[in-house]
Amino acid sequence: MVTTHRWLSILEGCLLVALGIHLLETSDLLISGTAGMGLILKQVTQLSFGQLFFLLNLPFYLLALRCLGWAFAWRTFIAVSMLAGLSELMRLWADFTMEPILAAVLGGMLVGFGLIILFRHQASLGGVNILAIYLEKRFDIHAGKTTLGCDLLIGACGFAVYSPLQMAWSLAVFLALSSVVGRYHRPPRWARVPQQVG
Repeated sequence: MVTTHRWLSILEGCLLVALGIHLLETSDLLISGTAGMGLILKQVTQLSFGQLFFLLNLPFYLLALRCLGWAFAWRTFIAVSMLAGLSELMRLWADFTMEPILAAVLGGMLVGFGLIILFRHQASLGGVNILAIYLEKRFDIHAGKTTLGCDLLIGACGFAVYSPLQMAWSLAVFLALSSVVGRYHRPPRWARVPQQVG
């Protein structure tokens, strides 16, 4: 019963994140973490966000195994796969757009609540969070420095494919996401830097 509840919750969390990212994608807005990398690469490749997100996360599973064990790595792999699949369905079935400021706030909030559900059921969307935990455990580099550095790099890359106005709206995405996660989530030791989508 506990296992069924956990996997249903992980599915619900991934659905919220997929919807949030779809709102951002259709409004040409950026988000942090591995999802942000996927949205940037989508602008310059023929691959969809779902395909890119799945591929970008592959190298991080080895780090997850080393840092957080098989169970966490397995749940993360399933969550990433679910998000990639749901993102493909959103792309095919959810055809709508909205004003950028509404997409930014609503998208950031949906992603934030989805992440909270995943963290509470000991899963994640992989990516930069796992790298941050690994570097902290292995080299004593504070996880906050790693995620901040990655965010700055993603933001700098974002200016190459997004307009300054789109980047300004994308800041609203990050603020909405951070606000939700900061107020509603109390992370365990392995998820101290949850403000990224992978």
